[in-house]
Amino acid sequence: MDISISLPPGIDALQKHDKLFEALVTSLAKIEEDLAEALVYADGLAQDTTRHLLDAGGKRVRPIVAVLASMLADENVTTGQVAEPSDNVRDVAVAMELTHLATLYHDDVMDEADQRRGVPAAHQQWSNSIAILAGDLIFAKASAVMSALGTRAVQEHAKTFEKLVLGQLWETVGPEADDDPLEHYLRVIDGKTASLLATSALLGALMAGGSDELIEITAAYGGNVGMAFQLADDIIDVTSTSDTTGKVQGTDLKERVPTLPILMLRQSAAEGDAEATKILGLVDGPLDTDEQVEAAVRAVASHRVIDEAWELTGQWADKAIAALDGLADSPVKTALKHFAQYVVSRDA
Repeated sequence: MDISISLPPGIDALQKHDKLFEALVTSLAKIEEDLAEALVYADGLAQDTTRHLLDAGGKRVRPIVAVLASMLADENVTTGQVAEPSDNVRDVAVAMELTHLATLYHDDVMDEADQRRGVPAAHQQWSNSIAILAGDLIFAKASAVMSALGTRAVQEHAKTFEKLVLGQLWETVGPEADDDPLEHYLRVIDGKTASLLATSALLGALMAGGSDELIEITAAYGGNVGMAFQLADDIIDVTSTSDTTGKVQGTDLKERVPTLPILMLRQSAAEGDAEATKILGLVDGPLDTDEQVEAAVRAVASHRVIDEAWELTGQWADKAIAALDGLADSPVKTALKHFAQYVVSRDA
């Protein structure tokens, strides 16, 4: 069965295990169908706006992680002879992907982004107010799906929603005077990105009847992979073109969002790095034209802090891999390890 997304490196190696791969791909295909069905409205505007980014595609990392976490609870996982995940696992994957999707609408409004997933951001095509309301509608759908999965699932989703909003709040107001800017930035990512992947993994294992130990392990893996994923995204913002990312290069730079490369650049400048100080002149100067943004992006991308940023990002991937140490060897465990390694080696 075909699905509209490609499995990322690491995960795609599971095709060597026929039954496991078939269970994964079949489940993801059904999740894709469920996502489309979840965003069906009689109202034309509601339908068009909420489907705007869903139809544009996406990596579907949260559903993939949720499904694989559920497979770790299967007693046959070490042999690769796992059963297809349950309807509840698929519902978790749908709810978490919808939650992620909704945040993109809100983020793009707040960041004044021009493009997302290779298409105009929703607020550019309609308006800020309509984009925000579309995000709210998608949040409502996610909550409705989650409501049928039991008290703990609802609680975990609610806690994650709270973390998401707090992460966005912290990013919006910036660090306090006595905060370390890098620690503040990492706390923002933990709230805005890592929490979703941690909960996707946790609920995938929970819905599959996993032990408390497995639930804890999968949540730790998801959270650390989520940190690595967002850190990598922020580096890629200044090292890859929009042709590979689907976003306009330098979006974070243009919107003055303090991401890992810029924070590390400021540290280098504070330590006496003249080249870093010169580059910050471009970063902190006018970024009103494409030429100004491109010049700043090129300068940041050429500095050694990019290598240092990748090294730090790799530490989070290592933590994700280490979180799996308590599990018996299996094709799924291996795939999750390889996925963590891919996260910090990609260019889009």
